[in-house]
Amino acid sequence: MKLRGFTTLARISSCVLKENCLKPSLFCVLRRCCSSEMDLITQAKQSAAYQAIDNHVKNGQALGIGSGSTIVFAINRLAERVQEENLNVVCVPTSFQSKQLLTEKGLAVSDLERTPSLDVAIDGADEVDKDLNLIKGGGAACTQEKIVASCAKYFVVIADHRKDSKLLGEQWKKGVPIEVIPMGYVPVIRAIEKNLGGKAELRMGANKAGPVVTDNGNFILDWKFDEKKRLEES
Repeated sequence: MKLRGFTTLARISSCVLKENCLKPSLFCVLRRCCSSEMDLITQAKQSAAYQAIDNHVKNGQALGIGSGSTIVFAINRLAERVQEENLNVVCVPTSFQSKQLLTEKGLAVSDLERTPSLDVAIDGADEVDKDLNLIKGGGAACTQEKIVASCAKYFVVIADHRKDSKLLGEQWKKGVPIEVIPMGYVPVIRAIEKNLGGKAELRMGANKAGPVVTDNGNFILDWKFDEKKRLEES
Protein backbone atom coordinates (compact mmCIF):
# COMPACT_ATOMS: atom_id res chain seq x y z
CA MET A 1 0.00 0.00 0.00
CA LYS A 2 1.42 3.38 -0.91
CA LEU A 3 0.67 6.69 0.76
CA ARG A 4 1.66 10.12 -0.45
CA GLY A 5 5.42 10.31 0.00
CA PHE A 6 5.64 7.01 1.84
CA THR A 7 5.70 3.28 1.21
CA THR A 8 4.28 0.93 3.82
CA LEU A 9 6.42 -2.02 4.82
CA ALA A 10 4.88 -4.80 6.90
CA ARG A 11 6.58 -8.05 7.82
CA ILE A 12 5.13 -10.94 9.79
CA SER A 13 6.91 -13.23 12.25
CA SER A 14 6.10 -15.01 15.49
CA CYS A 15 6.25 -13.22 18.81
CA VAL A 16 9.08 -14.77 20.82
CA LEU A 17 11.39 -13.95 23.69
CA LYS A 18 14.67 -15.62 22.80
CA GLU A 19 18.04 -14.80 24.33
CA ASN A 20 16.58 -11.51 25.62
CA CYS A 21 15.64 -10.62 22.07
CA LEU A 22 12.06 -9.52 21.50
CA LYS A 23 10.56 -10.04 18.05
CA PRO A 24 7.28 -8.50 16.94
CA SER A 25 4.38 -10.26 15.24
CA LEU A 26 4.00 -7.26 12.97
CA PHE A 27 6.38 -4.46 12.14
CA CYS A 28 4.83 -1.38 10.54
CA VAL A 29 7.28 1.19 9.26
CA LEU A 30 6.56 3.97 6.83
CA ARG A 31 9.66 4.28 4.67
CA ARG A 32 10.22 7.87 3.64
CA CYS A 33 10.63 8.58 -0.07
CA CYS A 34 11.06 12.35 0.02
CA SER A 35 12.81 15.01 2.11
CA SER A 36 13.70 14.64 5.78
CA GLU A 37 11.80 17.64 7.13
CA MET A 38 10.41 17.33 10.64
CA ASP A 39 6.78 17.49 9.50
CA LEU A 40 7.36 14.39 7.35
CA ILE A 41 8.86 12.52 10.30
CA THR A 42 5.82 13.47 12.37
CA GLN A 43 3.56 12.33 9.55
CA ALA A 44 5.40 9.02 9.35
CA LYS A 45 4.98 8.40 13.08
CA GLN A 46 1.30 9.28 12.99
CA SER A 47 0.57 7.20 9.89
CA ALA A 48 2.31 4.12 11.30
CA ALA A 49 0.55 4.49 14.65
CA TYR A 50 -2.87 4.96 13.04
CA GLN A 51 -2.34 1.93 10.82
CA ALA A 52 -1.49 -0.24 13.84
CA ILE A 53 -4.57 0.86 15.78
CA ASP A 54 -6.94 0.64 12.80
CA ASN A 55 -5.75 -2.78 11.64
CA HIS A 56 -5.22 -4.61 14.92
CA VAL A 57 -7.55 -3.25 17.60
CA LYS A 58 -11.00 -4.80 17.90
CA ASN A 59 -13.90 -4.53 20.32
CA GLY A 60 -13.54 -6.48 23.55
CA GLN A 61 -9.76 -6.70 23.49
CA ALA A 62 -7.18 -6.32 26.24
CA LEU A 63 -4.32 -4.21 24.93
CA GLY A 64 -0.73 -3.64 25.97
CA ILE A 65 0.22 -0.01 25.31
CA GLY A 66 3.89 0.88 25.01
CA SER A 67 5.86 4.05 25.56
CA GLY A 68 7.57 6.74 23.52
CA SER A 69 6.78 9.51 21.05
CA THR A 70 5.11 7.28 18.44
CA ILE A 71 2.79 5.73 21.03
CA VAL A 72 1.32 9.18 21.70
CA PHE A 73 -0.22 9.05 18.21
CA ALA A 74 -1.43 5.49 18.82
CA ILE A 75 -3.20 6.49 22.04
CA ASN A 76 -4.79 9.48 20.33
CA ARG A 77 -6.13 7.25 17.55
CA LEU A 78 -7.33 4.64 20.03
CA ALA A 79 -9.25 7.32 21.94
CA GLU A 80 -10.85 8.47 18.68
CA ARG A 81 -11.98 4.96 17.80
CA VAL A 82 -13.33 4.29 21.31
CA GLN A 83 -15.39 7.48 21.05
CA GLU A 84 -16.56 6.99 17.46
CA GLU A 85 -17.20 3.22 17.56
CA ASN A 86 -18.00 2.77 21.26
CA LEU A 87 -15.25 0.18 21.55
CA ASN A 88 -14.91 -1.70 24.82
CA VAL A 89 -11.17 -2.15 25.38
CA VAL A 90 -8.91 -2.21 28.42
CA CYS A 91 -5.30 -1.01 28.32
CA VAL A 92 -2.25 -2.17 30.26
CA PRO A 93 0.45 0.56 30.06
CA THR A 94 4.19 -0.06 30.10
CA SER A 95 5.21 3.17 31.82
CA PHE A 96 3.99 6.12 33.85
CA GLN A 97 4.00 8.13 30.60
CA SER A 98 1.59 5.83 28.80
CA LYS A 99 -0.60 5.38 31.90
CA GLN A 100 -0.90 9.16 32.21
CA LEU A 101 -1.80 9.57 28.53
CA LEU A 102 -4.39 6.78 28.68
CA THR A 103 -5.96 8.34 31.78
CA GLU A 104 -6.05 11.80 30.19
CA LYS A 105 -7.89 10.33 27.20
CA GLY A 106 -10.45 8.62 29.43
CA LEU A 107 -9.42 5.10 28.38
CA ALA A 108 -9.84 2.11 30.69
CA VAL A 109 -6.54 1.30 32.41
CA SER A 110 -5.62 -2.03 33.99
CA ASP A 111 -2.48 -3.93 35.02
CA LEU A 112 -1.08 -7.45 34.69
CA GLU A 113 -2.48 -8.49 38.07
CA ARG A 114 -6.04 -7.90 36.88
CA THR A 115 -5.42 -8.49 33.16
CA PRO A 116 -2.55 -11.00 32.80
CA SER A 117 -3.47 -12.12 29.27
CA LEU A 118 -3.44 -9.58 26.44
CA ASP A 119 -4.76 -9.86 22.89
CA VAL A 120 -2.39 -7.32 21.32
CA ALA A 121 0.58 -5.30 22.58
CA ILE A 122 1.50 -2.19 20.58
CA ASP A 123 4.80 -0.45 21.10
CA GLY A 124 7.60 1.45 19.40
CA ALA A 125 11.29 0.62 19.03
CA ASP A 126 14.61 2.39 18.80
CA GLU A 127 15.76 0.16 15.94
CA VAL A 128 14.49 -2.88 14.01
CA ASP A 129 16.74 -5.09 11.88
CA LYS A 130 15.95 -7.22 8.83
CA ASP A 131 15.09 -10.22 11.04
CA LEU A 132 12.77 -8.16 13.27
CA ASN A 133 15.18 -8.07 16.20
CA LEU A 134 14.63 -4.91 18.23
CA ILE A 135 16.59 -2.46 20.31
CA LYS A 136 14.28 -0.99 22.96
CA GLY A 137 14.79 1.09 26.06
CA GLY A 138 15.74 4.53 24.77
CA GLY A 139 12.96 5.87 26.98
CA ALA A 140 14.10 3.75 29.97
CA ALA A 141 10.93 1.62 30.03
CA CYS A 142 12.39 -1.55 28.50
CA THR A 143 11.71 -4.00 31.35
CA GLN A 144 7.99 -3.26 31.65
CA GLU A 145 7.69 -3.11 27.85
CA LYS A 146 9.17 -6.60 27.48
CA ILE A 147 6.99 -8.06 30.25
CA VAL A 148 3.81 -6.61 28.75
CA ALA A 149 4.76 -7.77 25.24
CA SER A 150 5.44 -11.30 26.51
CA CYS A 151 1.86 -11.47 27.86
CA ALA A 152 0.30 -10.68 24.47
CA LYS A 153 -0.82 -13.05 21.72
CA TYR A 154 0.39 -10.54 19.10
CA PHE A 155 3.09 -7.92 19.38
CA VAL A 156 2.88 -5.00 16.96
CA VAL A 157 5.79 -2.58 16.61
CA ILE A 158 5.27 0.83 15.03
CA ALA A 159 8.19 2.93 13.86
CA ASP A 160 9.14 5.52 11.29
CA HIS A 161 11.69 4.97 8.52
CA ARG A 162 14.63 6.08 10.70
CA LYS A 163 14.36 2.95 12.86
CA ASP A 164 14.62 0.44 9.97
CA SER A 165 18.08 -1.17 9.65
CA LYS A 166 19.68 -4.19 8.04
CA LEU A 167 21.73 -4.84 11.18
CA LEU A 168 21.27 -3.53 14.71
CA GLY A 169 23.57 -0.62 15.42
CA GLU A 170 23.36 0.94 11.96
CA GLN A 171 20.85 3.63 12.93
CA TRP A 172 20.80 3.53 16.73
CA LYS A 173 24.23 4.54 18.05
CA LYS A 174 23.41 4.95 21.74
CA GLY A 175 23.88 1.29 22.68
CA VAL A 176 21.61 -1.49 23.94
CA PRO A 177 19.69 -0.35 27.06
CA ILE A 178 19.87 -2.71 30.05
CA GLU A 179 17.89 -2.10 33.23
CA VAL A 180 19.85 -2.99 36.35
CA ILE A 181 19.32 -2.93 40.12
CA PRO A 182 21.25 0.10 41.45
CA MET A 183 23.45 -1.84 43.90
CA GLY A 184 24.61 -4.15 41.12
CA TYR A 185 25.37 -1.75 38.30
CA VAL A 186 29.17 -1.89 38.64
CA PRO A 187 29.40 -5.75 38.71
CA VAL A 188 27.00 -5.88 35.75
CA ILE A 189 29.12 -3.42 33.77
CA ARG A 190 32.24 -5.49 34.51
CA ALA A 191 30.50 -8.75 33.51
CA ILE A 192 29.16 -7.31 30.25
CA GLU A 193 32.47 -5.89 29.16
CA LYS A 194 34.40 -9.04 30.17
CA ASN A 195 32.08 -11.51 28.46
CA LEU A 196 30.71 -9.50 25.54
CA GLY A 197 33.21 -6.74 24.94
CA GLY A 198 32.26 -3.22 24.01
CA LYS A 199 31.54 -0.52 26.56
CA ALA A 200 28.64 -0.35 29.05
CA GLU A 201 27.91 3.07 30.52
CA LEU A 202 25.56 4.24 33.25
CA ARG A 203 22.97 6.53 31.68
CA MET A 204 22.96 9.94 33.32
CA GLY A 205 19.93 12.21 33.62
CA ALA A 206 19.62 15.15 31.23
CA ASN A 207 17.65 17.46 33.53
CA LYS A 208 18.64 16.07 36.93
CA ALA A 209 21.79 15.37 38.87
CA GLY A 210 22.81 11.73 38.84
CA PRO A 211 21.67 8.73 36.79
CA VAL A 212 18.36 8.09 35.04
CA VAL A 213 15.97 6.23 37.36
CA THR A 214 13.32 3.98 35.80
CA ASP A 215 9.70 3.56 36.88
CA ASN A 216 10.92 0.49 38.78
CA GLY A 217 13.53 2.51 40.72
CA ASN A 218 16.40 0.99 38.75
CA PHE A 219 19.29 2.32 36.65
CA ILE A 220 19.88 2.00 32.90
CA LEU A 221 23.14 0.85 31.33
CA ASP A 222 23.75 1.54 27.64
CA TRP A 223 25.97 -1.17 26.13
CA LYS A 224 27.78 -0.06 23.00
CA PHE A 225 28.91 -3.27 21.34
CA ASP A 226 31.92 -3.56 19.05
CA GLU A 227 31.33 -2.96 15.34
CA LYS A 228 33.48 -6.01 14.59
CA LYS A 229 31.36 -8.20 16.89
CA ARG A 230 28.15 -7.02 15.23
CA LEU A 231 29.45 -7.86 11.76
CA GLU A 232 30.79 -11.27 12.84
CA GLU A 233 27.43 -12.29 14.28
CA SER A 234 25.32 -11.03 11.38
